[in-house]
Amino acid sequence: MESINVLVNDEIAEDALPRIESIDHRIRATHIGRLLSAELEGDTEAEAHLDQLLETAEVYAGIRIPHHLTRRAPRLKWVQITRAGVDKVLMDEEFRRSPIAVTNVAGMHSFGPAELVIQSCLAHVKGTLECARQKEARCWQPFRTGVLKGKTIGIVGYGSIGRRVARVAKAFEMWVIATRRSTKTPGSARFADIMLPTDQLSLLLSESDFVVITTPLTPETYHLFGADQFAAMRSDALLVNVSRGPTVDEAALAVALREREIAAAALDVFETEPLPQESPLWDLPNLLYSPHIAGNVPDYPLMVQDLFVRNLARYVRGDRLQSVVNKRRGY
Repeated sequence: MESINVLVNDEIAEDALPRIESIDHRIRATHIGRLLSAELEGDTEAEAHLDQLLETAEVYAGIRIPHHLTRRAPRLKWVQITRAGVDKVLMDEEFRRSPIAVTNVAGMHSFGPAELVIQSCLAHVKGTLECARQKEARCWQPFRTGVLKGKTIGIVGYGSIGRRVARVAKAFEMWVIATRRSTKTPGSARFADIMLPTDQLSLLLSESDFVVITTPLTPETYHLFGADQFAAMRSDALLVNVSRGPTVDEAALAVALREREIAAAALDVFETEPLPQESPLWDLPNLLYSPHIAGNVPDYPLMVQDLFVRNLARYVRGDRLQSVVNKRRGY
């Protein structure tokens, strides 16, 4: 019986290979992390070895994707991305057109980004940055703070992370407005008091004390937030981005923060990562910065491995895979 050749890397560690192969006697699993790194450094022998493995590969799992994957892996049927975002792999038009199935880990660790969102909102209303400044200056200047109760949080993109943010926000007795691509007319949803179509984003912006971006990165959401959107926001509002950096035009955001068109921003993701040293964002006192850590939750690699093993068992049985990505939509 023909083998099912599986290539893995990144969170799928080498010590997981026996577990993967135990799913079915036909599975042959190979970890290609070192080969990917060597190929990137120009090692021609590593490239040739990787070509041999890709030529017979049926399943691929990891974050890093070899260049020209479709051409190098003619038997490939399924790619498991070990992150929620799939925008990088879908940048390859040839891959996007191919019949290769793509799955991700959407929703698996949504609680991490959601907690960072709420932390950012709390830091904003409780004056965390001001308290840090006073401590640094060794001064005592009491000031008024706010509360989340009764405030409006606007969630742009009501997927797994957006729903989790809304669920936690309701625990703080906040009013929740959200946009979702599949929504055609205004209504409501579980945890969302008002659900709007995406073409009513300006209404969400004008009503929200906190604007949270949780939408995937697609051609439609690239620079979704620019000068016009910041002008539509309230001057005392906080912008929080835990989705993808390019959803925000950082040059326009820097101007909006500098001119106090909006009160502050909390960014966990950036257009270019690491954030370049010359970026004007570094010097803005009303920017709360974190280096793309929202999704870093304990035991994440083990969670990814568990999901992949379950999905691979489904694949072998011929069942529908979990977390299938619509390659046309990009999520």
